[in-house]
Amino acid sequence: MSETAAETFQFGFVCVQNAGRSQMSTAFAEREVERRGLDDRVQIVTGGTHPADHVHEEVVTVMDELGIDLSDRTPREVSTETLNACDVVATMGCSTLELDADSVEVRDWALDDPDGQDLDAVRAIRDEIEERVSNLFDEFLDDQ
Repeated sequence: MSETAAETFQFGFVCVQNAGRSQMSTAFAEREVERRGLDDRVQIVTGGTHPADHVHEEVVTVMDELGIDLSDRTPREVSTETLNACDVVATMGCSTLELDADSVEVRDWALDDPDGQDLDAVRAIRDEIEERVSNLFDEFLDDQ
């Protein structure tokens, strides 16, 4: 497949507050895009159905341990219309999301909520998310 004919993908990462799991997922997806040189092929969408005021402190802390700074990110709402334009939407186990588009593959990752958990528990959630995001890229973009 030539570079000009390369298929583009849009991934969505959604949870209720967009303050923990979906923020970590988005950060790992952005890192995969950079590492794999996919800037022109992959778009990342994130948001929540009822966004929080800020990213959970414990999430900021454990991501910072990996050199990923989430301290300046703000949770935001995401529309169904935006998510319907995605190829794959990963929900984090807390969403009541219903998408209309048949072309969207929705995957519920059923992850524990890191909010209020101790750092070891949040690290375990972070590490699972990192693996799931990497696997998602391998599955859909393994020709890169």
